Amino acid sequence: MAKTVLIVDDDPTQRRLIGAVLEREGFAVVSAENGGDCLEKFAAGMTADVAILDLVMPGMGGLEVLAEMRRRGLTLPVIVLTATGGVETVVQAMQAGAQDFFVKPASPDRILVGVRNALQMGGLVAEVDRLKKHTANKTSFADLVGTSPAMRMVKSLGERAAASNIPILILGESGVGKEVMARAVHGASERSGRPFVAVNCGALPENLVESILFGHEKGAFTGATAQHLGKFQEAQGGTLFLDEIGELPLDMQVKLLRALQEKEVDPVGAKRPVKVDVRIVAATNRDLLARVQSGHFREDLYYRLNVFPIEAPALRERREDVPALVDCFIRRFNIEEGKRVVAPTPEALALLQGYDWPGNVRQLENTVYRAIVLADGPYLQPHDFPAISGLHPTAPLASDIVMEGAGLPTVAQAVASPGDSPVRVLDEKGHLRTLDSIERDLIQLAIETYSGRMSEIARRLGIGRSTLYRKVREQGLDVGLEAEAG
Repeated sequence: MAKTVLIVDDDPTQRRLIGAVLEREGFAVVSAENGGDCLEKFAAGMTADVAILDLVMPGMGGLEVLAEMRRRGLTLPVIVLTATGGVETVVQAMQAGAQDFFVKPASPDRILVGVRNALQMGGLVAEVDRLKKHTANKTSFADLVGTSPAMRMVKSLGERAAASNIPILILGESGVGKEVMARAVHGASERSGRPFVAVNCGALPENLVESILFGHEKGAFTGATAQHLGKFQEAQGGTLFLDEIGELPLDMQVKLLRALQEKEVDPVGAKRPVKVDVRIVAATNRDLLARVQSGHFREDLYYRLNVFPIEAPALRERREDVPALVDCFIRRFNIEEGKRVVAPTPEALALLQGYDWPGNVRQLENTVYRAIVLADGPYLQPHDFPAISGLHPTAPLASDIVMEGAGLPTVAQAVASPGDSPVRVLDEKGHLRTLDSIERDLIQLAIETYSGRMSEIARRLGIGRSTLYRKVREQGLDVGLEAEAG
């Protein structure tokens, strides 16, 4: 999903030039001709990931616009444009909440670096906020990613259930995010900030289930060298999340039912029961009613847990949420891996939205993680998802081959692997093309690959900028904005 950059400037030429630089790099661009127009568009529901804001405009100045944006709760990163680079101007802008500033006229490289840095900073702030909420057990339904009808229904039901202490049973396939929903229930309840304890009932050793859930006293059995509080007591005052509840052994189901009914547990070896106050949220990817009918799950416990069921939709049932999920995972893994991936290309995003995702959100998360670790550029391509697309990264482009002399690959290198390069070495009759024609095509390829960034093109070709400009003029090539800007 392309990132959107808002350009607010009363000079249409500046808006056009900056917009051309950003669009050439795959960003979506929206513009406003003054501060009032900017605020009206936000009020009408416009969204943007970064704003580039001119400081001097008729009517409402840039600093006033920035202050009003923050007052309205708009937290997107802002870069200010100024005709002068005075320290006082910069300090005022930064104190008002700007992340960066450009001095007009800004070079294309400076614009792109500034926007990408602002995106990274915005992602870092959002991720820190997410981790703070997670640590403090204050994740809410507003933090759940997705606006599809299925997710809106989940959020609506969850918020209603969270307002009471009613037992909740979350149903859904593996990987749909049942624990995230359970955390949102806890965070939206009056128990928010209290302990949230998660237990995977399918992963408990059969001989230790009772001890882990209900605790034990010192000396209760061989190896019990100290008192152990069970998960019920750990969650005292908060929420106990029993994941994969359908895997709990039958004998433990009896004791769990008693704990739920009596609100007390019997630690192994204890002389008397211990009162507990916990909110129960259970989850399963199994058909519990079928397990009841087959005798693998107690009917009384089933009705005790299934008071307020919430069906978590599979990812294939809410494909419209895939772009937002991908954006969330890119932001997180950029920070964890120190990468600067912006977004998937439209082709890659269409590929991800069209896939069925049998492993649901968990599979999507791991797929994006792998793609980010291996990605070489700012945009994820279809070949970065080989398990889905069936494609694999292509061989290095001609512009990435080790250059000799004037920056051209040797004829021997090119002929040895003609399929590795989009620059043809042989003509239609199978004879070598002239060096001049190969050089022209190679420079044109570099211009297209690096979006007309002449410094980067010269570095990749292994030649100086003056030599590159001379060759561009001699070959009559079209470079674009940066060449025009000098």
